[in-house]
Amino acid sequence: MNYFERAKFFRTKKRLGQNFLVDGEVIQDIIEYANISPDDTIVEIGPGVGFVTEQLVKYAKKVIAIELDEEAVKELKKLNAPNLEIIHQDILKTDLSTLCDGEFKVVANIPYYITSPIIALLLGEIDDLNNKNRNKIKDIILMVQEEVARRMTADENSPNKQYGLLTILSQFWADVKILRLVGRKCFYPAPKVNSALVKLDVRKSPRLELSDYSFFRRTIKASFAQRRKNIKNCLLSAGFLKENIEKAMANLGFDQNTRGEKLSIEDFGRLSEELLKYEK
Repeated sequence: MNYFERAKFFRTKKRLGQNFLVDGEVIQDIIEYANISPDDTIVEIGPGVGFVTEQLVKYAKKVIAIELDEEAVKELKKLNAPNLEIIHQDILKTDLSTLCDGEFKVVANIPYYITSPIIALLLGEIDDLNNKNRNKIKDIILMVQEEVARRMTADENSPNKQYGLLTILSQFWADVKILRLVGRKCFYPAPKVNSALVKLDVRKSPRLELSDYSFFRRTIKASFAQRRKNIKNCLLSAGFLKENIEKAMANLGFDQNTRGEKLSIEDFGRLSEELLKYEK
């Protein structure tokens, strides 16, 4: 099936970040990685003209495709699949929890410029303990920029620029792994960057058990706000008291000159809990 030739008939819109996946092998990999059963409902974000959609409907009980572009919606309707529901809407304005009664899986080849907001929509913020979307999602297959995939799966031993707030947001409510890399020639039009297919297995409980999740969020947000500064100075700039920072870091044995990207998620949890003792 020549997806490339089919894609050329459609006028893509740069403002919507449209880059259609036209590599049949990658599309088949997505289907296999999604591990779809006949009882599964799939929510597809950004289906475009439906190259992945037309495969999803063969395996799932139902596919709910959410697409913003009106012209793409017209193409999707041509699939004429009885188990396909098309929602013409902005994903960031969509309440996913109302789409179906039971749980669902998410498959998405999303516009790269809204990757972080979509992850936040799917998983909820770190301190959102009862996010209604996350509670209904089994797992997520996501096509993102390779650079973003590296950030999502990073840890404190990764190159400095990879580990940060997106890492913690992704890993606090999901187990994240890169499934495969995807070259730019697999898309039409070809983007300027390489991509990666990522899987997020959604957690039923957060990665850490903490006293105050909002305080933890405040702590990590402050720690990464000025990446060239050490944690002590970042926390000072965010309004934490100097004496509290020094006490907490000394009690934990943390070097005050350490930068945020050198602390693990668990370390940040310990720092947050220690700081909280003195903030009360």
